[in-house]
Amino acid sequence: MGESTVTPLEGREQAVPHPVTAGTRRRRLDRLRTPRRPRLWFEILLVGVSYWTYSLVRNAVPEQRAEALRNADWIWRMEHHLGLAVEESVNHAVNSVTWLIVGMNYYYATLHFIVTLTVLVWLYRSHPGRYAATRLVLFATTAVALVGYYLYPLAPPRLMPGGDFVDTVMVHQTWGSMASGDLKHMSNQYAAMPSMHIGWSLWCGLTIFALASVPWVRILGLLYPAATLVVIVATANHFWLDAVGGVICLAFGFTVARVWYGALPYSLPRPAPPKTKRRGRPLLPTKA
Repeated sequence: MGESTVTPLEGREQAVPHPVTAGTRRRRLDRLRTPRRPRLWFEILLVGVSYWTYSLVRNAVPEQRAEALRNADWIWRMEHHLGLAVEESVNHAVNSVTWLIVGMNYYYATLHFIVTLTVLVWLYRSHPGRYAATRLVLFATTAVALVGYYLYPLAPPRLMPGGDFVDTVMVHQTWGSMASGDLKHMSNQYAAMPSMHIGWSLWCGLTIFALASVPWVRILGLLYPAATLVVIVATANHFWLDAVGGVICLAFGFTVARVWYGALPYSLPRPAPPKTKRRGRPLLPTKA
């Protein structure tokens, strides 16, 4: 009789850990997917390491000059076939206005970083509940762009042999292009597709438009990627099709964030949810 009593208990003890383990894993996954208040030191470290890794990988991609030039020639012919080969005309028209093209050179060299970091800081301070998801969009966009640089090396218009494009940084001796002058040895010149100037600026523009409360600021958000498109074409650093590649990468980034968080970043709650406490068992969301 004693034996018959022990046997069910032993069987029960062996069966219990399985659903508990599965439940624990699910709760851990839910915690990872739950927006939380970002930690400043971690975000600074993450952004710094991520950009360093991005630059390292991008510049480590072999500079396949011959293939990059063939791809540039194919894109140029395709745009002519479509009747949309406008880059050379824009490049020459803007280059004829010295103050304008010099301003665009500096725009191309600086705002790419300044505006993106400013939007990240604004999100961190004003929209902590949406910060992690929106940041994930940016990171996923950048990550898939690295794949594009590896699989599809592309020369910018200014490096096309026999072309009539003007390298505006070289001509006007303005600082800023990592692909011109002495700085060209520090950057992969054949990583033009996709354009992360467009991917990042459109990320900034959409974020500002979706979350800013001041109407004129929202309008500026939409104008920023439009102005960036003009700049990358006018300075002969990209074809307009590179911009399309940047948009596709950004769409991938939004898809990743939508799948991970179950919602678009901008629809998540603005404040971060309260922290949960550990009391000898897996963390569970606190009730409101």
